[in-house]
Amino acid sequence: MLLKFAIKDFMDDADFRNLRPETLKSYNYTLQDFHSFCVEREVVDTNDITTPLIRSFLLHCKNDRNNNPVTLNHKLRNIKALCNYLENIDLYTSKTNPARKIPFIKEDVKIQPFTEEQVKKMLNYYQRQKRRGGEFHAYRNYAIIITLLSTGMRLGELCNMRWQDIDWQNDIITLEGKKRDQSTIPIVDKLKKELAEYRLYIEAIFDKPCEYVWTNQFNKRLTVNAAKHIFQRLAEVMNFKDVRLSAHTFRHTFAVNLVLAGADAFTVQKLLRHSSMTMTMRYVNLYGQSTTNRL
Repeated sequence: MLLKFAIKDFMDDADFRNLRPETLKSYNYTLQDFHSFCVEREVVDTNDITTPLIRSFLLHCKNDRNNNPVTLNHKLRNIKALCNYLENIDLYTSKTNPARKIPFIKEDVKIQPFTEEQVKKMLNYYQRQKRRGGEFHAYRNYAIIITLLSTGMRLGELCNMRWQDIDWQNDIITLEGKKRDQSTIPIVDKLKKELAEYRLYIEAIFDKPCEYVWTNQFNKRLTVNAAKHIFQRLAEVMNFKDVRLSAHTFRHTFAVNLVLAGADAFTVQKLLRHSSMTMTMRYVNLYGQSTTNRL
């Protein structure tokens, strides 16, 4: 089968399985990029895709595009998904699947949370923005930071959060995870108050608030891409030298603060919604005995 038709069939199947738009977009971006790489090397048929060719593509991404191990593993995971699909429809076997034996690259996971001073600096920045006319973005972004720090949400969970998911009486939020699975997390008083105030603000500026908590200025759901841009712009303003300013760093900060507060590994795993204890134990091992001043 021609590779371009294989990719089309795979994408149709992924769409039929109702995968998230973000997942579909990720698959399509990687696979179209891989397809272009193959065509440049005069490889157009799935039977001609080899393990060395896939490795060559990953090396190209590493050396020519400076992709880090996390990004490379993400691309390899997408290519493996395509090859596994082709195996499932009998175009490959377990022995001929060219991606099956390619191992993921070892990632040097750095867990560097924000300090209390850094968090105060970010929040103060948006407080000042409120007074300078940029009210909507300042109110929203301030509330987003409080939400991330108070819950350890993933960015996708944040963007999928709806007002109906908040149980104000029982102080819990229902989250929709990576695979559309649902879980609940507690709302601390500070977050409950912040969300209630933000809701009042939204109701005052929009005739009919969106069902999603986080929106753009046009009252449309905030996309993951748009949310990433918020932190990219904030990173330029803050210019922190020793920590990466991203949504995931707020998750790191939440986890580290749990450990420093004495939470046991099982509690941390439950609140972070880790599927295994492996990642949880990285926090525990790094910060379990730490006395570093954090939030």
